[in-house]
Amino acid sequence: MPETSELATIPRLVLVTGPSGAGRSTAIRVLEDLGYEAIDNLPLSLMPRLLDGGQAGRPMALGIDVRNRDFSTGALIEAIDTLGTPWSDAVEVLYLDCRPEVLLRRFSETRRRHPLAPAESPEVGVEREMDLLTPVRARADVLIDSSDLTPHDLRAELERWFSTTRGQSLAVSVHSFSYKRGAPRGLDLMFDTRFLRNPYWEGALRALDGTDPAVQAHVSGDPRFEAFFAKVLDLCDMLLPAYVTEGKAHLAIGFGCTGGQHRSVTMAERLANALAQRGWQVSIRHRELERRQAGANV
Repeated sequence: MPETSELATIPRLVLVTGPSGAGRSTAIRVLEDLGYEAIDNLPLSLMPRLLDGGQAGRPMALGIDVRNRDFSTGALIEAIDTLGTPWSDAVEVLYLDCRPEVLLRRFSETRRRHPLAPAESPEVGVEREMDLLTPVRARADVLIDSSDLTPHDLRAELERWFSTTRGQSLAVSVHSFSYKRGAPRGLDLMFDTRFLRNPYWEGALRALDGTDPAVQAHVSGDPRFEAFFAKVLDLCDMLLPAYVTEGKAHLAIGFGCTGGQHRSVTMAERLANALAQRGWQVSIRHRELERRQAGANV
């Protein structure tokens, strides 16, 4: 087994697989954007020849599809087990999973035939493929269920697991959301802002959101706001450097309120600005505002 310092120089090799419609092709594109050398639909018989060429200078992502003519569960597991050095110490299996009913809905929406049941119903193909991939799923190093993920969510989850800048920087994302719709997946820190003054009950503010200065002034006027914000910021000041030392690449912080329009948005905006002023790489996502905007554009 190589020493830790030797392992650090070995590029990652990610084998991406999963049932059709679960997001495998999207994952390949995201990994390519992250700096991976990406090859999709690679026949298993060609994998040894590709990797025998020597260690690559950057990480690789190989998409493994059940539609390939030489695909079989046994062949894929054998390929994983017999990879030679240095890839044997660097290989990770990424399995994109999805609930059957969601896969069926996606096939219905796109009107595509299932690759394993071109002359039969999609239900047959989904069941056939999931049975075929069960042993591979059990061997996965990283399993991501895309059933309830938007493409944006899936990208964020993949960045958390496969960022090529791990240990060099920490990307912080600050989210606002409505508890009525449930908390977003993947949050590392989550805070409830429902105790703060609610602009919803002010007629002039109800149609606005927490990005508006009038709403922010109303929320921050709550006597408890400044103490709450100061404690959250103080906690971040302590934790973020510790996460950098630990090698974490991405930290997701969430603020929730009843509707996800006012109080949570105000807190997310305020914290993101404070962290950015401290020099952190920060992005903001307001889930409910995005949903509202998407609905307006339909």
